[in-house]
Amino acid sequence: MKKNLKKQNIIQLIIALVIILLVSYISSNIYFRLDLTADKRYTLSDATVEILDSLEDVVYIEIYLDGEMPIGFQRMQKSIHELMDEFRVIASSNIQYQFINPSKSSDQSKRNALYQDLYDRGLNPTNVKDRDEEGGLAEKILFPGAIITYQEKETPINLLVNNPGLSAEVNLNNSIQSLEYKFIDAIRKITTKQRKKIAFIEGQGELDEFYTGDITRSLNEYYEIDRVTIKEYINILDPYDAVIIAGPTEQYTEKSKFIVDQYIMNGGKVLWFVESVKISMDSLSAGGATFALMNDINLSDQLFKYGVRINPNVIQDVQCAVIPVNTAIAGTQPKFAPAPWLYFPLLVAPDNNPVTKNLNMIKSEFPGVIDTVGSNSEIKKQVLLTSSPNSRVLNVPLLVSLTQVSEKLDPLTFNQQNNPIAVILKGQFESVFKNRMINEYIAGQEFNFKEKSKFTKMIVVSDADIIKNDVRQRADGIFITPLGYDRYTKQTYGNKEFVMNAVHYLVDESGILDIRSREFKLRLLDKSKIQEEKTKWKIINTILPVLFIIIFAILLAYIRKRKYTL
Repeated sequence: MKKNLKKQNIIQLIIALVIILLVSYISSNIYFRLDLTADKRYTLSDATVEILDSLEDVVYIEIYLDGEMPIGFQRMQKSIHELMDEFRVIASSNIQYQFINPSKSSDQSKRNALYQDLYDRGLNPTNVKDRDEEGGLAEKILFPGAIITYQEKETPINLLVNNPGLSAEVNLNNSIQSLEYKFIDAIRKITTKQRKKIAFIEGQGELDEFYTGDITRSLNEYYEIDRVTIKEYINILDPYDAVIIAGPTEQYTEKSKFIVDQYIMNGGKVLWFVESVKISMDSLSAGGATFALMNDINLSDQLFKYGVRINPNVIQDVQCAVIPVNTAIAGTQPKFAPAPWLYFPLLVAPDNNPVTKNLNMIKSEFPGVIDTVGSNSEIKKQVLLTSSPNSRVLNVPLLVSLTQVSEKLDPLTFNQQNNPIAVILKGQFESVFKNRMINEYIAGQEFNFKEKSKFTKMIVVSDADIIKNDVRQRADGIFITPLGYDRYTKQTYGNKEFVMNAVHYLVDESGILDIRSREFKLRLLDKSKIQEEKTKWKIINTILPVLFIIIFAILLAYIRKRKYTL
């Protein structure tokens, strides 16, 4: 009997050890995680998993968000920590990260030196106010960003979304929503070996390399950028994954149009910045008035065939940027003051598309209205940017005068809502040269003409100033102002990020940009309700637990007394 019992115990022990080893093996070789959150905030996208899984070396991430911070930034730090842990589940030791407090040193000079170093490396500081230990307000400098290093390359990430039109809580929530995209986009940028090619088309009076200098520099971090003249060779655009047409002012020849058309028919992507109205800002600045006239660049029929029409008009918007206006009396020292300029609408980017989600307002200058036209069911159209609900449209020819800044607005005339300024087109397009003679364009070159395109995409914008940066001549040379920066208000608008997202949308096929569409619900406490009910909840949280323990102790003593009393 004892022998059988001993044998049975040994068998049970062996079975238990086998089960433990089997569970250990399965858990170490099979990836399984369960995300029970309603908005799936701990579930990485397929594009993120693919990039992390393909890492060949260690990506080291320094996150400068540590130490004493306001509660909102603590929540952001916690979200980053959770995201990094999720990254490590996929990439294992190829993701290494560290949280750093840039204000840790008690030596002011060392702190300032570190601040300057982080700024020089691309991180933007932000000033925040927080309660100190004595209840007073203390101002602190934070660098809500990270430096990513891979092999011998590094890139900065600024993690804080700072839209002046939104509250601090909403901006922080939007920042947390975009964490996965910002980190994985930076990792992709720094680890990509073979980069795609983008071309700026020139030869028809498009913006030159200086006026597109800032966006070219930013795009060059992701892609190979060229400038291409398209007047001669039919296949000159074939090597490029996308082309940008930025503000032509001269007419396209039929051959140039043919080259762009057949590039699209072969699946090429185009980002159009085309204006149907021309206005001389130099004349406006010098004389105080100028005329807005039609800008005939011979592309109307081509864009109409693809599904849009850019109308020869100008939008005025109550929601607009400011310009400096001389308010001094004639003959006295000039005195400039900012004044709203209705011709410079500030466009609010909607959140229903990954290209525009969580963007700051976008500054435009003399934009026109885009109409979607045609009945081709194979072309899907979506409006990207619009004017505000308080705008109006003026047809050309039109006299534009600086004296208009002092005119009293009639709100009843600004009754046109959300005029389209940028549109996405995607699908299979018909060639504008279908059923036309094309021999003179080919001129003996070997070419396979296509009447219908492969599936492709394009974005049409009715204002080239959205992609145009300011250029200033200084003693030390030409200075290129960052795209979207307004030197009068010292504010940076969302122009650069919009253009970058538009190019990524056209070129990227991995789905990384779709991560921007993720939305985490903002569950904020009702501050007014907190003030009204704080005493009640303090009593509930302090007295009720103690009262419950006392009642439980009395009840337990009573039960024991009843049970053991004879």
